[in-house]
Amino acid sequence: MTETALEVFTIYRRPLDFPDVPFVVRRFVITPAGVRSTDDVFGLTDLDAGRAGLAELGLVCVPRQEGDEPQIVETWL
Repeated sequence: MTETALEVFTIYRRPLDFPDVPFVVRRFVITPAGVRSTDDVFGLTDLDAGRAGLAELGLVCVPRQEGDEPQIVETWL
């Protein structure tokens, strides 16, 4: 049986591990077993271009939530 997964892309502003990159997009996979980070990390210099690229994939933006890490800009599902 194939496990159902949801891909989630989170945009960060100058995360601690990439302090010289204006924005970073990270892909996570969510399954019934939990959240798994992936090696997919993309640097962005233009936030609007990154948003447009995620929207072109058919993803929907979820704004920051109270309690999110301060570097998180938004998440795309």
